[in-house]
Amino acid sequence: MNTRTILSFALAAILLLGVTAAAIRAAEMPAVGSAAPDFTLKSQENKTVNLHDFKGKWVVLYFYPKDMTPGCTIEAHNFQADQAKYDKLNAAIVGVSVDPVDSHVEFCTKENLTFKLLSDVDHKVVNMYASTQKFGASEVAARNTFLLDPKGVIRKEFVKVDPTPHSKDVLAALEELEKK
Repeated sequence: MNTRTILSFALAAILLLGVTAAAIRAAEMPAVGSAAPDFTLKSQENKTVNLHDFKGKWVVLYFYPKDMTPGCTIEAHNFQADQAKYDKLNAAIVGVSVDPVDSHVEFCTKENLTFKLLSDVDHKVVNMYASTQKFGASEVAARNTFLLDPKGVIRKEFVKVDPTPHSKDVLAALEELEKK
């Protein structure tokens, strides 16, 4: 090989490493103690919802894979069952998936859900929060939750959660954080 070919390979390798490093950084979850990345999505009411609309309240920002699937239904039911406890703690529950608004409407109607479910069909927010996973041939939201304080700062992360005890775990963390 001549010097020019070697330099071309070296440059290509450096560029590839740079792109890979940037992709890895982009896929990192926002850190506990940092401001939660703001976003705007449509709710099941087809209304625009901004994360900053919840300033002054605790926010349970939970990502879930798919409407009307067993685990997601259990998780949503448990959040709904505990809604009064969240209300007493001045906390809003906000679910995000890549399902369209119509799917959220059906899910909320069928399961009597009253908290906000937001549609991220473009995958912008799930990527922003590094909360994606493969589901067959599709990419869906990973089951992760971020607990945000009233100023919009991430105070706790729950990664790859078990949907059954999750609401109780979030409530316990919220109660503990309220004491501080």
